[in-house]
Amino acid sequence: MADECPKCPEAGAPRWLATFADLMSLLMCFFVLLLSFATMDANKFKKMSESMMNAFGVQRDIPADDVPMGTSIIAQHFSPAQTEPTLLPDVKQSTNQKDTQLDVSAKDMEVLKKQIMEEKLKEIEEQAEQIRKTLQEEINAGLVTVTTEGLKIIIRINEKGSFPSGSAVLKAGFEPVMDKITESVNHSVGEVAVAGHTDDVPISTDWYRSNWELSAARSVTVAHYMLNNKNTDPKRIVIEGYADTRPLVPNDSDKNRAKNRRVEIIIEQDDPTVDLDDSATVIQSDALADKLN
Repeated sequence: MADECPKCPEAGAPRWLATFADLMSLLMCFFVLLLSFATMDANKFKKMSESMMNAFGVQRDIPADDVPMGTSIIAQHFSPAQTEPTLLPDVKQSTNQKDTQLDVSAKDMEVLKKQIMEEKLKEIEEQAEQIRKTLQEEINAGLVTVTTEGLKIIIRINEKGSFPSGSAVLKAGFEPVMDKITESVNHSVGEVAVAGHTDDVPISTDWYRSNWELSAARSVTVAHYMLNNKNTDPKRIVIEGYADTRPLVPNDSDKNRAKNRRVEIIIEQDDPTVDLDDSATVIQSDALADKLN
């Protein structure tokens, strides 16, 4: 028998392979025993498979017929106690307001507006009467007239004694009348419009190309005189020129044409019923906001 070569491997399988095979056999027996002892939960298996399918497969919508409900621990371990009536009376607060409208009918609102307007018109008439007393001499002389028209006080300066024919320069001696008018206007309240008017006779001179320029120039002259008084507020003054578009009487005679040639100082006050409507709107808006909140 020949001597074995020390460098050649031993014949057959290596010795560690027998130990590895024994270990694998023991592990297989262990998992077989685990599988035999385990019980299969079909619901959990189904959910796990669906989860795996959604994660690695094609996702699809799964309808949910019922909302998942939690389990109450208190309901399982405790029973509700019987309630007893309390000795204290129940106090509940309630309101009858069911809408956002004011508890004021349209008829009552109209009556209220009428009362406020009557008081305002009475106040304006009293102011106009005070101006008439101040300008009594000029009114008697036919230089000035004072009338009221709704919320307006109209101080009408007639052409007689104020302006020469076809001119926008005040006549000499008319300054005291303008001083009285200016003081009366400064003691009043409201916007002041200075409006010039002419008759229907056309005019074309080097100074004035038409009745429009003449009426506007006379308005500017009166306004400038009033603004020379330091107590006159320029923010109240508005200048207007109407030419022959707004006659007082028909231009069918010299007397009527003389009446239409005039400058009007119109003191107009605000409508007091507008504030009443605005207040009602604000209250209704606040009530609506409270209801929405």
